[in-house]
Amino acid sequence: MTDKVYIKNRPATFEYAIEDKLTAGMVLMGSEIKSIRNGRVSFNDAYCYFHKGEMWVKSLHIGEYVNAGYAGHDPVRERKLLLSRKELRKWEQKIKEKGFTIVPLAVFINENGYAKIDIGLGRGKKLHDKRETVKAREADREIKRFLK
Repeated sequence: MTDKVYIKNRPATFEYAIEDKLTAGMVLMGSEIKSIRNGRVSFNDAYCYFHKGEMWVKSLHIGEYVNAGYAGHDPVRERKLLLSRKELRKWEQKIKEKGFTIVPLAVFINENGYAKIDIGLGRGKKLHDKRETVKAREADREIKRFLK
């Protein structure tokens, strides 16, 4: 695989303070993996939740593959995430704490050609936290500009 596919959810790190990260596999159809390789992924309001001891990602939009024909897929269907039981139990306990949510951070193709998703355990930021993030980002830009 020569093409690197790494699609990042940029608003997630702005809206949430990420406390823990994890990489999971996804159960996909053939037309979905081809769309991911074309970079047709959108994270609009995507989140993860638990149902019957399994983790699912909801509202992750994977665009339709043009050449799929009758074997196409629903772009916003719920997709199961592949994690070990130990990881699932650990994160399910953390999610029961008030204020935590699981957000998808990135979708990528690993070196073996499998689609993976980075998920993060995040706590929503307040407005003043977001302002501090913007100030820190601008300060880093100015420092880099002076170092050039």
